[in-house]
Amino acid sequence: MTIFAVETSCDETSAAVIRDGKVFSSTVSSQIKLHAEYGGVVPELAAREHLRNLIPVAQAALREADVKPDQLDAIAATQGPGLAIALLVGFKAAQAMAFALRKPFIGINHHEAHLYSPWIGKFEQFQPNISLIASGGHTMLVFVESELKYRVLGGTIDDAAGECFDKTGKMMGLAYPAGPIIDKLATEGNSRAYKFPRPLLFEKNDDFSFSGLKTSVRYFIRDHPEVLQDRRALADLCASVQQAIVDVLGFKTFRAAERLGVKCMTVSGGVACNSRLQQYFNTDPWFGWKVRFADKKFCTDNAAMIGILAERKLRVNVPLPSFDEEIKPGWVLA
Repeated sequence: MTIFAVETSCDETSAAVIRDGKVFSSTVSSQIKLHAEYGGVVPELAAREHLRNLIPVAQAALREADVKPDQLDAIAATQGPGLAIALLVGFKAAQAMAFALRKPFIGINHHEAHLYSPWIGKFEQFQPNISLIASGGHTMLVFVESELKYRVLGGTIDDAAGECFDKTGKMMGLAYPAGPIIDKLATEGNSRAYKFPRPLLFEKNDDFSFSGLKTSVRYFIRDHPEVLQDRRALADLCASVQQAIVDVLGFKTFRAAERLGVKCMTVSGGVACNSRLQQYFNTDPWFGWKVRFADKKFCTDNAAMIGILAERKLRVNVPLPSFDEEIKPGWVLA
């Protein structure tokens, strides 16, 4: 089975070709530089870039995989959640392609695709797991009992983890996206230099909240503006903020795994690239837990994970949507 997949949920235009569980090509055109001057993604600009980039990106994916359109067995695209105007570009283009080629079409939930991204190329090793999905748009814990069977344990009630990285970084005067910059500066700093709250850390739920941490950083910078003028102090600030976020993500994931008796955890989404988060999960191997991170190239938005999930759904004959199906910008993983 050969699947062509498209992803345009936010600011990356991506296309991929999947065949029998393997990624034959995965092309991504990022818009980071375009949105950097605005300090965040501008939906209208993102949609225009998707329109400009989608055909070249799609052609590159097909060319790299050495596959012609008439050799495809099905077409898939991100249906939601995401920015409506951005989703629309990729979803409707993929629908049109499927209609023209008379091939099956399937819309995929972006969050659900993240659940299985750590298993790309390794599905034969799949086991029940607690999945942490953390990025700029979402943070959630999911119990994946088996392939295509999962239960959401909790999610963010305000800011996502990646959003907290970017917004606190903006307060520090760092460029967008600030997450990778904070990660780099934090390697030079002391994570215990400044004390920041760990919201909901000991609450008896699996939800996340980072707005309080963001506010705390704002007040700290207001009261200690000199910190931003000293590289060492700035590095300490980055390390302290990063540690607060990582402590919450890591502790709540481990606690959920222990509570449910699950010995495997997976981490995906853009924040999975954070070096401190990776260190946290790989610090205590004596507990007998296994931790699997998605490959870096599959952490951020990409069409490969969309195609992989589409293929696995098609193999178990999930009901296919009609060609009248619309995007679902607020599609909640349930």
